[in-house]
Formats: sequence, structure tokens, C-alpha cells
Amino acid sequence: MTTYLLAGGGTAGHVNPLLAVADALRAREPEAEILVLGTREGLEARLVPERGYELLFVDKVPFPRRPDRAAAAFPARLRRAIAQVRTHIRDRGVEVVVGFGGYAAAPAYLAARRARIPVVVHEANAKPGMANALGARRAAAVGVAFEGTPIRGGRVVGMPLRREIVDLDRAARRADAAAYFGLDADRPTLLVFGGSLGAQRLNEAFADAWRDVLDAGWQLVHVTGERSELTDPGAPGYAVRRYVDRMDLAFALCDLIVSRAGAATVSEISALGIPAVYVPYAVGNGEQALNAASAVRAGAAVLIPDAEFTGDRIRSEVVPLLADETRREAMTRAAASVGTRNGTENVIAMIDAALGRVA
Repeated sequence: MTTYLLAGGGTAGHVNPLLAVADALRAREPEAEILVLGTREGLEARLVPERGYELLFVDKVPFPRRPDRAAAAFPARLRRAIAQVRTHIRDRGVEVVVGFGGYAAAPAYLAARRARIPVVVHEANAKPGMANALGARRAAAVGVAFEGTPIRGGRVVGMPLRREIVDLDRAARRADAAAYFGLDADRPTLLVFGGSLGAQRLNEAFADAWRDVLDAGWQLVHVTGERSELTDPGAPGYAVRRYVDRMDLAFALCDLIVSRAGAATVSEISALGIPAVYVPYAVGNGEQALNAASAVRAGAAVLIPDAEFTGDRIRSEVVPLLADETRREAMTRAAASVGTRNGTENVIAMIDAALGRVA
């Protein structure tokens, strides 16, 4: 029986691929012990136990970004976190550490090195985080979701995805999806969303241009986010939702997507072969634009900078795309070259290789 320690968390971008790999390992090896390492503050503190996995805790130790009191205390705090993980590894007989980034990952990588057990790293973003950059230096294998990710030893394996996305038959579910949103399965549909909290820029632009989408003969599913104050005009063919817990059905119905460019979002859209217009979130270190870059280079997507995304830009660039079926078909074919539904299996293959298993 193998004991795995999957480390990562903080955000859904780290937790969801971790859980996808955990689920696949559990399905393949019901007798295996699958442990998850996280912090008490991260999203994993809720999601991991809900999925039925044991969560082991480590202190949250942010990397210092300026010379202050926290920076002075950092070495001692990191040593304490590493010791916590080493105790977990020793007491539970951990044989391999698989890291997905976030605060829990860095001490896990360092503890595994000292315990002389193999490390496997998965980097979801096109711009690597500090923890994964550290872990990659001596990892047995490093997988990345996007081509061109600048991390040592990285090879493209794709993103471990939710089963409802991996198993989605869009054509077979289109009628059900149309009924779910109260729309017509025979009409083309544009899907707009900006993540669980929505995207004010997208909401404002489509508040100005939704009529142009409908006038082009398309339907519109607009997921505004739970904090949005956007008013639903109640127009036929325009489905406004603050939150959708069945994004698989939204993907099944749509023929084109306008969205932010988080790593999971880009990976899911590309894996499903859906043409996209990405409006990367402008705050942060620019990782969303980099996440979308490979899809844009392949011709599977269009990128519009956040500051330029307005109702007028929708009318000048998105609406003409709605009318250009030939171009959208070419974008769909291109998505197949950058997307994969096999990310989970590819990560597990890296784990097997790190453990010396022969395929």
C-alpha cells in the first residue's frame, strides 16, 4: 500500500487539481493512503475534508517580500514548518510528495528532500509561483499546464481537471443544458463569465452590448458573479445568473466564450475545444495573460486587454466573430492542439515514474 502526501492550497487554482489527482489515485488504488497537506487558513481547510480526505496541517509561512520584522522571523518559522512536515512524513510513512503550489508546498518540498523521498511538482500557471520554483530544483519530475512555463525541468502535462469536465459530451448534453438555462438548443450561444465573484469589467461591457449579441442572432448566458449589481433585463434569449453550480452545462450549451484567463478556466475551455475571447485580469503579476498566450498563439482564442474591454470593443471584435462561422470552426480545431483532458493521468504517470514503477 502506497502512502501519498499531496501538498498545496490557498486558492481553488491549487486545490482543484490536487483533488482531481487525489480522486484518480483513490479510484485506482482504493487501499492507498492519500493524505493532503494544507494550512488552516486556505480553501483546502473546507474542500479537502468535504471530499473525504484526511488533511494534515502545516503553519502558513509567507515568503518575505520586504526587509521587515516578518522577514527577520521567516527563517525560524520556515524551520518550524519543515519540522512539522517531517513529522507527518515519518509518522505516516509517506513515500512521495506531490506538490501543487501554495503555502503548504514549500515546506513539504524541503521536508521531503531531507527525508530523501521523491517530489513531484505540478505548476498550473504559466508564471510559476515561488514555492513550485523552489520545489522544481530537485524534483523527480515537474509538470506544467502551459507550454513555455519557465520552470526547471518542466514538461507539458496539462491540467488535472474535474471529472464533470473530463467526461463531458457537449453534443449529448446540449438539449439538457438549454433547458437548464431556459434557452433554445438550436440557436448559437455566447457564454460570459468572470469566475465565482464575477468580473466588473465584463459585466459593465455586456450591460452596454447585450442587445448587439441578441441582434446578431445569438443567445447569451451571462454569469455575473454573486456580488454583481447588474440588473437582469428579462429579455428572451438572455439568461442572467449570479452563480451557476453546473458549469458543465454552461460549457455544453455555448459556442463561444468570453471570460477571464485563470489557469483552470483556460485549461477547461481548451480541453473542451471551445473558441474563446480572453480578458485577462489586470491585477497581479500578469499570469492570466500568460495563461492565455498558448491558446492565442495557436489561434484558439483572442485576447483583449482588460482596460480596452468595453461595449464598443464587443461590437467591433466579438460581434463580428459571432457572424464568422469559418473562423470559429478554425479556432475550435486549434483548441485541440493546446488542450487536453488527460492532465490527471499525466501527473499520475509522473508520480509512478518517481516511485520507480514501470508502465
